Amino acid sequence: MGHRSLGVPAAVIAMASVAVLHAAGQSSPKPTAKAAKPWTAPRTADGQPDLTGYWTHATYTPVERPAEFAGKEFWTPEEAAAYEKQRVAQFLGQAADNIHYDDAIWQTEPYGKGLSSLRTSLITDPKDGRIPPQTPEALKRAAERAARRGNPADAIQNRTLAERCITWGVDVPPLMPVGYNSNLQIVQGANYVVIITEMIHSARIIPLDGRAHLGKNIRQLTGDSRGRWEGNTLVVDTTNFTDKTAFRGSSENLHVTERFTRTDANSIKYEFTVEDPTTWTRSWSAEIPMRQMGAPIYEYACSEGNYGIANILRGARVDETKAAAAARVATK
Repeated sequence: MGHRSLGVPAAVIAMASVAVLHAAGQSSPKPTAKAAKPWTAPRTADGQPDLTGYWTHATYTPVERPAEFAGKEFWTPEEAAAYEKQRVAQFLGQAADNIHYDDAIWQTEPYGKGLSSLRTSLITDPKDGRIPPQTPEALKRAAERAARRGNPADAIQNRTLAERCITWGVDVPPLMPVGYNSNLQIVQGANYVVIITEMIHSARIIPLDGRAHLGKNIRQLTGDSRGRWEGNTLVVDTTNFTDKTAFRGSSENLHVTERFTRTDANSIKYEFTVEDPTTWTRSWSAEIPMRQMGAPIYEYACSEGNYGIANILRGARVDETKAAAAARVATK
């Protein structure tokens, strides 16, 4: 299990108002204060917009628009408050005597977790807020993958990549929120940006020097990322995924374009577009605001303490032994 960060969200900077006072005996007003200057993104020593720091995109906003909000792109503030209250109640409503891996006691985020915005889904395109339908090819591929995996209790290789401490998929672009540890660190240099995720502690190194992508025969679980600056926005283009990445059923043809824009002292606007014509009938996009954290992320020591895999397989063998013994008794 990974550790959770213990930061607290920084407050949003308030804008000062213009004060205009009338001096006694004067016929015209004289301003005594100037309007605050518009916020300007800080720069690194190399002159790049500064994205460095610790960030979280933990949210209760659903990835896809719930059916009950079909046709409604934005909540009213009252609807948003009611939905968040409902999600918090669901999260905390687990039985106290049934503590398990995904229980709220492990997943509570000390720095807070709410809605990202008044949007009813993280998906912004298509306008219905839903992931486009999968192609017949993708459905066939999913069935073949399931058949190849076989019985999950037969071998370590049949378990998920998350259980094997390889990837939860949240360190793979696009960066999606997860149940807990939805935290990351951004480090910048003159020619590189590094994104370190807390969940499975991966570090994605993104060159900014204009080099070409890797050859098409070189495939990686997190793909091959290349970055460039468009004004104050970091644009990251990622290709060369493997067919094992399977982001929501994707193939090795997955192509992700990410955009990171610092919008104020404590926020990054994170947007992405996903394309894979062998998986979805069209591309789709989402927006996930990131908030600055008041504390660093911590090591996610998964492989080092991963007793779950051995115990899962051992438990399956015990069950098989018991079933075989019961079968022998039944045939006597």
